[in-house]
Formats: sequence, C-alpha cells, structure tokens
Amino acid sequence: MGKKIAVFCSHYFPYLGGVESYTGHLAAALTDRGDQPVVVTSNDMKLKSLEWMEGIPVFRMPCFNLLGGRFPVSRPNRRFWKMHRKLMSIPFDLVIIQARFYPHSLYGAWLAKKKGIRCIVIDHGTSHMTVGSRLLDTLGAWYEHGITALLKKYCGDFYGVSKDCCRWLEHFDIRPCGVLYNAVDPREIQKLTEHPVRDFRQEFKISSSSLVITYTGRLVKEKGIMNLLAAFKSLPREMNALLFIAGDGEELEHVRKRKMEYVYALGRLSFQEVAALLAVTDIYCLPTDYPEGFPTAVLEAAAAECFVITTERGGSKELILDQRYGIIMKDNHPGTIRRALVKAASDEQLRKQAVKRTKDRLLKYFTWEKTAGRIHCLAEEKDNRRTYEETDYYSGL
Repeated sequence: MGKKIAVFCSHYFPYLGGVESYTGHLAAALTDRGDQPVVVTSNDMKLKSLEWMEGIPVFRMPCFNLLGGRFPVSRPNRRFWKMHRKLMSIPFDLVIIQARFYPHSLYGAWLAKKKGIRCIVIDHGTSHMTVGSRLLDTLGAWYEHGITALLKKYCGDFYGVSKDCCRWLEHFDIRPCGVLYNAVDPREIQKLTEHPVRDFRQEFKISSSSLVITYTGRLVKEKGIMNLLAAFKSLPREMNALLFIAGDGEELEHVRKRKMEYVYALGRLSFQEVAALLAVTDIYCLPTDYPEGFPTAVLEAAAAECFVITTERGGSKELILDQRYGIIMKDNHPGTIRRALVKAASDEQLRKQAVKRTKDRLLKYFTWEKTAGRIHCLAEEKDNRRTYEETDYYSGL
C-alpha cells in the first residue's frame, strides 16, 4: 500500500534551487512507486493556496517575505490555520523536513509531533552561510544554532544528502541516521540528450574540433563564476574552447558586461534545454565555494556523460572519487581552474575513461529510484496498520 508522505520545503517551484529540485524529483519518484507525497511550502510568490503540480498536491502556506523573498516566515492568519486543519486531517505516514534553517521547518516538525507520526530532517548544507560580513555571518551562525536546537526538540532523526552533510550535522551535536543522497533520473537525462529540444551545435555553429566547456547553476559569487571567466580568458587559444554559462542570478549581468569572446551567457534554461546543452558539452565545470550539500548540476553532468571538474565542496567527491573519475580541485582560484581545464583538454582518453567510470558509479548509488525506495522504507518502519476511508482532503481551499 502506498504511503502518504508530507514534504515540508520552505521554497518550491517555480522558485528554483537545489533543495526545490530535490523535493520535486523526490515527490515524482515517490509517486512513480505508488506513494502519495504532499508538498507543503510557503506562498512566497502569492500563488494559489493549493495547486496540483504533475499530479502532486502543493499546499502554499501564508508567509511574510523577508530578505527579498529569500527568507519566508510563516504568517499564522486565518487562511494559515484553515490550511493547517486540512493538513492535520490527512493520515500521513511520514513527515519530511527539507533543511533546518527556516521557521517553516519548525512548523512541519511541530505538526508531526502533534499528530504523533514519524518526522525526519534532510539537511542540505555543509557549513554556515556567509554574506561576506563578519557581524552578519556571526549573527547568522547564532540563529542557525538556535533554530536547530528548537528543531531537535520536535524531531530526532536527521539525514544528509551527502556524507559531508552528515559530518556538518555533528557540528550541532547531532548524530545523523544516514545519507539520503541527492540524485538524478539517468534514463530521463539520456532520453533528453538523445532527442534534444535545442541543437546548440548548429545554433552556435560549434565545429567538431571545438572543446565545449559548460557551467550550469545559479550565478552567484560563491559559485566561482567570475573565477571561471578569468581562467577561461587565460586558456591557450589553440585549445579552441568555447564556454557556455547557463543560469540566472546576481552575477548574470556582470558576466554579460564582460562581452568575452567565445563566452555565451544563456540565462536561465529549462531542464530540457540544460540536458540539450550537456549533450554537446565535453567538460562541465562547477568551481563552487558555496556550502553545497550535493550539487544537482554535477550529477546531471555525469548522467549526460560530461567530464566533471569541480571543488571539494559538498558531496561531489563521493561521486568523483579520484582523478580516474574527474577532477576535484582544492580551491577555486583562477589558476587552479585553468590548470584543471588544460589537463582535461589535453587528454581525451582520460576524459572518456573517467566519464564511463563516473556514469557507472552514478547508476549504482545516485538515482531517485534508490533514494525514494529508502524513504518509502522509512515510512513503513513505524506503520501502525491503521485503516481509513479515503477522503478528499484537498477540497475547500
């Protein structure tokens, strides 16, 4: 029998980020195996209170939008409590909390405890967030410790999306229960690369001798995008390299203002377009210094059979074990990125062998089928075998 699983995620589509992608793909994989996921998020974009996305009900709870919408805080007004009563009426088997950082996470854990059902937290970070100000960073760290201490009172089962995330949880005196890996659907990506929605090779007149380097993801300073541009600019011209940058964010205009030759800033692409771009990519480079959990973009690139260059941040090194699988850089300085790009570009045989090893490892450990299967088992562990008459829990909103 399928399990009813609530997933509390402070942001959700159309807001786009790693946690949102994890939630969306996990919900789809749970649905495929016969479970019934419900996403509970913040109405940070003033959308419908309840909508169905790909057959999955999405509750959007009223909130205050702080920090330009990046930090929604639950707004306990009349609509909030009406939606709360609807959620209380659904016989969930498991509640999942995505990330520790938001008041929305506390609400989800409180609801689970009030209903007397199992709650787990899936963490996505590997260090404290930073905004470049010592005072604000210190205040942010205090806040994170405080909200984590409150969350621990309601929920005792913590997981990470990588082993690095689990090690970070120990910083908060949390002994994690295990890893629920970030993942991809390799069959979907293979299908999209074999039947691309855009022909980037023809569109940008890419010759067969060109070396295509690609970055996908949010364009923020911590992801190292400006360092990548500096490294690319210094590459030997005989490499005949092109750099595609796909994504949106605060650095996009800075990238476009550079007007660098052989650099194409594409802006935000759909998932289907990203797959089409990866299909013509030789080297994928993510020089991130962000507190990544496990970058989805790295997994997508590996599934699309691109050679991967990235940093030690997050779980990437759990996929890229050593130089037989790709290149893990110690830092994201322009010189370090340049050396990695030159090394990869100069050895096509190395790239081919690494791509195969990485794809095989991805298929073994990092698919949504495997992660959803583990979560289904967690929902079954405390199954009280209750029976109930199916109800339309989603009407009246």
